[in-house]
Amino acid sequence: MKSPISSLQSWLPLNIFLIISTSVLISSTSATTIFDIPRLSPLGGILQDPETVFSANVSDDFETFYYNQTLDHFNYMPESYSTFQQRYVINSKYWGGANRSAPILAYLVAEAPLDSTYLKAIGFLTDNAAEFKALLLYIEHRYYGESIPFGSRTEAFRNASTLGYFNSAQALADYAEIILNLKEQLQAQYSPVIVIGGSYGGMLASWFRLKYPHIAIGALASSAPILYFDDITPQDGFFSVVTKDFREASETCYQTIKDSWSIIDEVATKPDGLSVLSKTFKTCDPLSSSSGLKSNLVSMYAHAAQYNHPPNYPVTTICGGIDGAPPEIDILDKVFAGVVAYSGNRTCYVNAPQNISETTLGWRWQTCTEMVIPIGITNINTMFQPRPFILSNFTEGCRSIYGLPPRPHWVTTYYGGHDIKVILQRFGSNIIFSNGLKDPYSSGGVLVNISNSIVAIHTVNGSHCLDMHPANQTDPEWLITQRKAEVNIIKGWITNYYFDLLTAFRQ
Repeated sequence: MKSPISSLQSWLPLNIFLIISTSVLISSTSATTIFDIPRLSPLGGILQDPETVFSANVSDDFETFYYNQTLDHFNYMPESYSTFQQRYVINSKYWGGANRSAPILAYLVAEAPLDSTYLKAIGFLTDNAAEFKALLLYIEHRYYGESIPFGSRTEAFRNASTLGYFNSAQALADYAEIILNLKEQLQAQYSPVIVIGGSYGGMLASWFRLKYPHIAIGALASSAPILYFDDITPQDGFFSVVTKDFREASETCYQTIKDSWSIIDEVATKPDGLSVLSKTFKTCDPLSSSSGLKSNLVSMYAHAAQYNHPPNYPVTTICGGIDGAPPEIDILDKVFAGVVAYSGNRTCYVNAPQNISETTLGWRWQTCTEMVIPIGITNINTMFQPRPFILSNFTEGCRSIYGLPPRPHWVTTYYGGHDIKVILQRFGSNIIFSNGLKDPYSSGGVLVNISNSIVAIHTVNGSHCLDMHPANQTDPEWLITQRKAEVNIIKGWITNYYFDLLTAFRQ
């Protein structure tokens, strides 16, 4: 196993979705509620559009290492001292070196493997590494990718006892250990650290700054819905933004979608109605109820809104398909035209067989324990049928899988969230909360400045974690301006840190 100090020694002399956690009920029985809990992700737009998937290999500038990580940071039982190999990646190409106390930009990878796709997709760090003369550090979240306790994924996911070490607090402590260990190896104890993350990772970045201010001097939290817990944000917030996105794109598209649900239900009640729906929407398997079709459509609309990235703008793509369909065809055929416009030509479109990914399994555990984001649809001011978040149903579903209930209030107990402006302006500092207001999750984000140094930067036309993506020559001016503002704020933090450091040395 190679050591980062040996790889970087040449530098030392030179001086680093839910989409629908609505507990969106896909189907229910009198005994249990079956629900799907898709994960949050900063990569959704990139993975959705094949034209934006990067074909080039990851640069040789990225080097992979493994840290012997503590299983349980918060107890002193014998089993707590067990360890596992946690993966992290370093890019030192532009690092100014330890002798110059050059900064470290640490990206807190969340519910995804730290693979080549991730490294290429998170362009904010590589785009700005030279300007900051920064060491880039990416740390994989425990229980994802290769950072698996208990020797294997099968063993780690065996039951609630082995999964019990899988939570955000343990993850933050993991990040802290690796950052401190790396700084020690590189003799870079005075190099300032900026933590960065997107979506759930953005939550982690902001929480890391609050919990470990002695390790990170600042945090950039992109599209981090830290206020979508308890009752801080109305549960309708997410789908209200989805509706607004579609309505702004096209009033007729919005109305067509809104009218389609009752027509689907009406057709489904007729003899051979499910067969008609299966044929209309080219389902991969015959529909057994209308709920599966409706859930698929809800998910598509939500995903398109969350990742409504330029230059393709999937909301506009769907509405283009719906509005561009022949006027004489019925509403359901128009809706299907939107499905085809979004998904492309396929042999079938709905209920295709899918393998449940390891990241989906991991995020399901997290949402069934602490990350209880109560997204629902209760009012008539959306283009969707009511689907309220009902905690008792959600709890029942989690119990059926893990034998344990969620802790819906733990996030706000441990990290805070209620009265955030009053609380954080008293002791917090150096956090950027960036959001795009087209992102449905922005409804649970921090959208106003809390203090002079805990600031909110948002763009009217931005989408989920768009500022984290690599800069592109087709980027709109408002996105370029957003990124520049973030960079300038971080520069100010680093400048102030160096001033304080110099002052301390002179005393």
